[in-house]
Amino acid sequence: MKKANLILVLSLVFSVTLFGQKTFTLTSNDLGGEITKKQEFSGFGCSGGNQSPQLFWKNAPEGTKSFAITMYDPDAPTGSGFWHWIVFDIPSNVNELVANAGNIKLNLAPKEAIQSITDYGIKGFGGACPPEGHGFHQYILTVYALKTDKLGVTENTNPAIVGFNLWNQTLAKASIVAYYKR
Repeated sequence: MKKANLILVLSLVFSVTLFGQKTFTLTSNDLGGEITKKQEFSGFGCSGGNQSPQLFWKNAPEGTKSFAITMYDPDAPTGSGFWHWIVFDIPSNVNELVANAGNIKLNLAPKEAIQSITDYGIKGFGGACPPEGHGFHQYILTVYALKTDKLGVTENTNPAIVGFNLWNQTLAKASIVAYYKR
């Protein structure tokens, strides 16, 4: 009986330790499994609302000094994917970006946050716009918990250099994957 009780207690401790951990999580009230016309780009042959989705994250790891957000399409027929949104230097006390925060003219993002250029050549959010008939593309929205309060790059830094700096400073990351086709 003692052996069975010991196994039960150890199983419970293991389950709580393994499954009870709070993980870094990204969610959205605007975005499910698919991009909508709201998040489609306005231009480049597309006629969407070009509105960045609302994003909320929780359970950042200890030591987080800032956050960054990216939206990336690995299926773009470019040979290197396509960066649709890059935001960094989001203060560590922020855990949400409201809908349309990617429109830099509206000043909805935290004032300290920097939105650098995308592969469209613009600053701020550039929505989905896959080529017609190319099938579903993945759009990976990722929040990065960073070990630095400033990433050390500017609003004019290209996505590859920002990505390298993110890789070098990331404590944890969480993603949402949504799909879209035209």
